[in-house]
Amino acid sequence: MSVSSEVVELNPRVAILMGSDSDLSTLKPAVDILNSFGVNCEIRVLSAHRTPLEMVAFANDAKALGFKVIIAGAGGAAHLPGMIASLTSLPVIGVPVQTKSLQGVDSMLSILQMPAGIPVATVAIGGGLNAGLLAIQILSTFDSNLEKKLFAYRQSMHDQVIAKDHRLSELGVLDYLKQM
Repeated sequence: MSVSSEVVELNPRVAILMGSDSDLSTLKPAVDILNSFGVNCEIRVLSAHRTPLEMVAFANDAKALGFKVIIAGAGGAAHLPGMIASLTSLPVIGVPVQTKSLQGVDSMLSILQMPAGIPVATVAIGGGLNAGLLAIQILSTFDSNLEKKLFAYRQSMHDQVIAKDHRLSELGVLDYLKQM
């Protein structure tokens, strides 16, 4: 029996990492949208500061484990997305988590200000949904079924806005607001 050199794609396809379990509410929209598109994900708590060795091990093994994209949410110093990106060639999407002291601006700037050569795609503060959608967009470049689902999702958003526009025109502002 010969061993095949064929690469076997393992599920899950997207890793969702957070520095603390308190970040889960920010990242849940990413989990939800990925699940709704049929994209498997694995969710982990890995702190760049409190569990650095485990974080490094995960980042080093992520590609071999079959992950295609990593979403990493972090608040405060927000080093997790950048540290993960420095250890893997996989695309990393950083999600700044809103903080009490600076409302997430500190997190956003930490994730945005990566040094040249170590990119991290960054979404808005609290932008878990867009992180999930960006992961889907990345995966859809290699998966035509996923691309069709993404197009249908966007078409649905388009149709909803058109319907709201027509309803507003029919009802007028006051009646429309009463029915909201």
